[in-house]
Amino acid sequence: MTGIVLHKKNRNMKKAGLIILSVFSVFLSANSQNVDDALRYSQLFYSGTARFNSMGGAFTALGGDLSSLSLNPAGVGIYRSFEFTVTPQLLYNNVKTVFNNSPSSDFRYNFNLNQAGFVANIISTENTKGLINLNVAYSFVRTNNFNENITINGISNNSSMADYWVSLANGNNKSNLNDLAWAAYATYLIDTIPGSNTLYGTIWSHYGDSTNSTYGQTMRRIITNDGYTGEHSFTIGGNFDNKVYFGATLGISRLSYNGHYQHIEADDQKLIYDFENFTYTDELEASGTGYSLKLGTIIRPVEFLRLGFSFHSPVIYRIHEYFQDIVSSKWEFYDSEHNNNYVEPNTPMRYSYTLTTPFRVDAGVAFQLKKLAIFSADYELVDYRMARFSKASDSYDYYNENQSIKNILKTTSNIRLGAEFRVNNMYLRGGYGHYGKAFKQGEINENLDYNSISFGVGFRQANFFFDMAFTNLSNAQNYLMYLDPSYLQPVTITTSKNTFTATLGFKF
Repeated sequence: MTGIVLHKKNRNMKKAGLIILSVFSVFLSANSQNVDDALRYSQLFYSGTARFNSMGGAFTALGGDLSSLSLNPAGVGIYRSFEFTVTPQLLYNNVKTVFNNSPSSDFRYNFNLNQAGFVANIISTENTKGLINLNVAYSFVRTNNFNENITINGISNNSSMADYWVSLANGNNKSNLNDLAWAAYATYLIDTIPGSNTLYGTIWSHYGDSTNSTYGQTMRRIITNDGYTGEHSFTIGGNFDNKVYFGATLGISRLSYNGHYQHIEADDQKLIYDFENFTYTDELEASGTGYSLKLGTIIRPVEFLRLGFSFHSPVIYRIHEYFQDIVSSKWEFYDSEHNNNYVEPNTPMRYSYTLTTPFRVDAGVAFQLKKLAIFSADYELVDYRMARFSKASDSYDYYNENQSIKNILKTTSNIRLGAEFRVNNMYLRGGYGHYGKAFKQGEINENLDYNSISFGVGFRQANFFFDMAFTNLSNAQNYLMYLDPSYLQPVTITTSKNTFTATLGFKF
């Protein structure tokens, strides 16, 4: 979720904004049909069973876990019996921010079903040569969790969101203002400067006939994001000679995202006559379904070594969006029509479009030391420049957005490591993951990457197992609340996403 304020009230406004977007790519919660969406829905932080999570998701060469179907469908060929697993999850997301040296923090809990699935034999033999077994499987896993609360608070001494609205209004008579600039004008937050009908000032700077307006307002932003991406995997795979495992997965992906924020600027120091505060509310709801195909193999050249390879086709999403924003202002004076509040809602908008995410290539290696320990490592290659928008409901061709994706994003490498140690019927596990930088050098978030640390424990018997895992996924990034990059200081946002998962499994 990394981007700038970019509204779709006016397609011409969108095209102009993309010129700036190619230079300043930053974090934002609720925006639409731009680089932010392409990256938000393309990034996958693999999750699944507690065993899978505790070992960092390094299962490309391991298989034998229903979550691995999202990585390498050949993993289904490892199974020799029916198995069912279900995995609830508790998320605790802690977010800290710093704006103009003012720290803030917020948190969010979320309880969800992280994984559920089964595998069954359709061919099972006692042979040691040829086709030994053929299995079918279904598994649902969450691939991203968007639930978070973010609070930003500080004093702004030289910038306001109203400056962004002025940049939209300048050069236009008030009768030609687009929705957002008009909403700011109608709520008395921007006005023409003396002697001009097409140049504007804000409540904080060069407003109307005022010569005393000045910055120094309290700036607060409250962000609430909800939703997830998840995949339903329908897989078939088998075992040949106990040396080669193969599989194919039809993936049906679901996304649900609700991004909401309130941006408040308050005159707590009584710098502006009669003015108290203004609020800008922005809400985006998105939902969609996507389809993909995955092919994979696991090769076991010797007993203790497994090599895994898989290819993930792009996910082709059809996405539907609802977008609305509202500008309101509050004053100390009263009038008969508005009391002391002026509210200007913009027209809600609905859109449908197609997003094609990048393809992925995974490779893995795993070592098994008899029945004592397992060590595994995965490498994943993703080229985020390949993400594409198309087929908008209003025939918009998205050429500029797709060029911005090419100019801003880059090819990324992800690494996952895992280990498991057996002590009788107990299993001790640990893992690490590194999800590489998606932004090119020179972008404001060029150093944005993600790191995960995980550990867990499991208990297994012949027909039953129970596993638990803890995972911490952390990152730090820069966030620009609106387009005024010459004056507005970026917010530093540090996120620590903690998940607790428990898996119940049954074998027959």
